[in-house]
Amino acid sequence: MTRPVLFLGLLSVLLSVSGCVSTYMPNVPNVPMFTQKGELSTGGHITPKGNVTFNTAYAVTDHFAVLVNGSMLNSERRKRDLRHNLIEAGAGYFTTFGKDNNRVLEVYGGFGGGSSDRTEKKEDDEGVITAERREANFNKYFVQVNFSSKRKKSLRLFGNEFPLNYGTALRASYIDMSKHLFNGLPAEEEDNIFLEPIFFTRLTLNPSVQLQYTSGSNFGLKNRKALTAGYSVFSLGFVINVGGRNTTQNKAGINKQGVR
Repeated sequence: MTRPVLFLGLLSVLLSVSGCVSTYMPNVPNVPMFTQKGELSTGGHITPKGNVTFNTAYAVTDHFAVLVNGSMLNSERRKRDLRHNLIEAGAGYFTTFGKDNNRVLEVYGGFGGGSSDRTEKKEDDEGVITAERREANFNKYFVQVNFSSKRKKSLRLFGNEFPLNYGTALRASYIDMSKHLFNGLPAEEEDNIFLEPIFFTRLTLNPSVQLQYTSGSNFGLKNRKALTAGYSVFSLGFVINVGGRNTTQNKAGINKQGVR
């Protein structure tokens, strides 16, 4: 999985620094990696553009979980002002499998909504500034499949072993505008379907806290003017999991006692 991760990471960086803009800015998908009932996951991530994502999830049963996600951005620059907000909720199924039950499969679906306010500013040779403003509200519906592995490998730093968790999330999002204004006047409302594959790696600092690097992309299936695939997912953040099953300890217990 190293090559696709590096490729998507490079693609994400190139897209994030490009001049493309869109009414929709994807948030970091929620990948709680649940193993049992009562587990709680929360995290925060930030992209180079300054888009901050907050994710929370709770395992209601041994196979059913609920989640809430949100993201926000407020950026004012010389050529562009951008504000973007998104909130969503969902639920789904999770299970563990594999020789040591250290692989996790999750399937979630949900809905939400958000708003976008973008102002493009241009300055002519005489110093006169003109601006174009695009405002929109939108609804979001999504489904995603997460596949991840717990403590498959470790990274050795300063004489200590730091377990690595890694995986992928494949998300499809349908975005539908409920309001669209251009320079204060009604504009054509748009919709689009986005495919958003991401890869992530988590460095375990302790049994509850992990650092996460995420790389991914965003592909729009429809040709649109404002609701385009203008942003990718490239972020750094943290994830806190409480109440989960420690697969490494479980394995050690099996080897020592011969029974689970």
